[in-house]
Amino acid sequence: MTAHPGGKEEKDNNPVNVFADKGAWHAYALPEEKDEKTWGGFSGPLYIAQEYPWWLSDTFSKLRLTEDGESLDLGGGGKPEFTGLPGRLRQTYRLEGGLRLTMELRYATNRTALVRARIENTGDESRRLGASWSGKLLRPEKKPMRDAPELRGTGRGVGVDFAKVRETWDYLTDGTERFEVRHGEPVRTAVDGDAYRTELKRAVRVRPGRSAELDWTESYTFTAAERRREVARAESALAAPRVVAEAGDVRWRGYVRRATEGVPADRRRLAVKSVQTLVTNWRSAAGKLKHDGVTPSISYKWFTGGFWAWDTWKHAVGTARFAPGLAKDQIRSMFDHQITKGDKRRPQDAGMVPDAVFYNDASRDGGNWNERNSKPPLAAWAVWEVYRATGDRSFLREMYPKLAAYQAWWYRNRDHDRDGLAEYGATIDPANDSEEEARLAAAWESGMDNAPRFDAKLGTKALENRDGAGKPVGFSINQESVDLNAYLAADQRYLGRIASRLGREGAAREWRARAGWVNRAVRESMYDPGTGWFYDTSLDGDRLTARGRGIEGAVPLWSGTATRDQARRVRSGLLDSEHFGTPVPFPTVARSSPYFAASTYWRGPVWIDQAYFAAEGLRRYGYGRDARALTSRLVEGTHMGDSRPLHENYNPLTGASLNAPNFSWTAALLLPLL
Repeated sequence: MTAHPGGKEEKDNNPVNVFADKGAWHAYALPEEKDEKTWGGFSGPLYIAQEYPWWLSDTFSKLRLTEDGESLDLGGGGKPEFTGLPGRLRQTYRLEGGLRLTMELRYATNRTALVRARIENTGDESRRLGASWSGKLLRPEKKPMRDAPELRGTGRGVGVDFAKVRETWDYLTDGTERFEVRHGEPVRTAVDGDAYRTELKRAVRVRPGRSAELDWTESYTFTAAERRREVARAESALAAPRVVAEAGDVRWRGYVRRATEGVPADRRRLAVKSVQTLVTNWRSAAGKLKHDGVTPSISYKWFTGGFWAWDTWKHAVGTARFAPGLAKDQIRSMFDHQITKGDKRRPQDAGMVPDAVFYNDASRDGGNWNERNSKPPLAAWAVWEVYRATGDRSFLREMYPKLAAYQAWWYRNRDHDRDGLAEYGATIDPANDSEEEARLAAAWESGMDNAPRFDAKLGTKALENRDGAGKPVGFSINQESVDLNAYLAADQRYLGRIASRLGREGAAREWRARAGWVNRAVRESMYDPGTGWFYDTSLDGDRLTARGRGIEGAVPLWSGTATRDQARRVRSGLLDSEHFGTPVPFPTVARSSPYFAASTYWRGPVWIDQAYFAAEGLRRYGYGRDARALTSRLVEGTHMGDSRPLHENYNPLTGASLNAPNFSWTAALLLPLL
């Protein structure tokens, strides 16, 4: 359960859109325009208890200005303005008597936000003002997390310490976490239970035509070492707040310029929103996460504190367009946990990249860490896109052996019949303790969890895989999936490019030959001439056409696998309103399928990654006009260009947004799609 402002608890989705930057683990929102009680402060913070988001307060640092002992009305001169800008939140108030208050929140570091309050005097008389801040804890409703936060006054402001709580599915702290507000000028603080008041010791004098600034930082740290480091960084920010602000503005202007390059004018706002979504979901290294990465969504409880493999590959492709350094670290964040030959628990999985890694693994009460399956192999594509953005051959050298080991793992552990075509499957893992659990893990490994093609009722089951010595090494499902093998062929082609750039021409030829073989096998065994579509096949070689058409059948266009004639037939299916040319195009299951369900996760909704693969596939085969038209219908039909957040997926018939808001791979692949 995730607590939200006002004490209400929502099950999974946070309805408040927040902003974070630089990989911080706490975030803020603008105040409610209709709720004057929230004016004068930024909503929040929303802090992440290692893996789960919780609101610390509705407004923890609310600024109050006084004159002659009386509070100044922040709405006295008219309606305030609340604005979310690239890289900062801003609120502006016009007070009676010619005073204007502007507050801006930016991030100085990956653990510290900087808030600047500027008081301008546009009147004719000097003003002598008092300034104070107040806030109150918003405690979780249930124990033991209810008792975790404790408010403390400090010499520089106020802090919140957190008790140790190890609730695997709701709240995780070690008792070393701290949230701390630090003021740039001398203050005094009084704490009364869960409420506090901090008062500036001096009066603020503002002459006519002049202004005065009040600066403070708000830091959220996990460990004592982080806290010690952050004290110095916060002090540095308070010593030079203008430098911090200017550096942040320069960085964000670069983000916007690079992300909108080549984007039509009417789509640039959407491109900037995509950047803002990705940056807010950026988490810096912490706990078991050794490099910075991008979580799927800070707004959804289960997506807040970890990184997923194929999400990461897609995030990196989008992020490389405006922040290639972050894109590199995202890829590293997953390969940090690649299984090696020396692994004591699962040496048979050497080369595998786990499905999901979090702040905590199982040894530290982490329930979300997942090594019972992997995710589709798109990592070489991501590495190549980063190289295209940077020209950094050292990154290619760093990643090449890891990518090669990942490829080898697929064919060693996920080719049940040793015919060179792979299957989705599962690892030897305590959670995969039955055929049904192994089948479920295999569906997760595809990333398309509940797609009809993985239904047990339709004949999908898990089979045990063994090595040459007869030792179990994992499981495969009893079908070879078209998307998996197209992805593998594409990654082999990218590995060939990488090897060539590194001067390994012999290896490059081998990768190209392998990709060519896989592409031919997919073309010959998985394409059905009768329906003009690609399908998964059984291990006996039968095309599983009775399960209906899925959007995965368009992936061979993106990968360059299809022949020209096959691509022409697939194009017809993508345009046909009875199949994939729905009002909002590219549903995950064809409208004609008996298993189509417009709002049911992978059984019909439009996912932007699959839309990207289909649209890029059309472009690859010369159907650029169709790709542009379908993309326009996609963007306009979902209203992604307005102020609403980008969602995980969309109803293909109505365009209604579905599931997690502020979803990262939607944002990431919109950037190249636009």
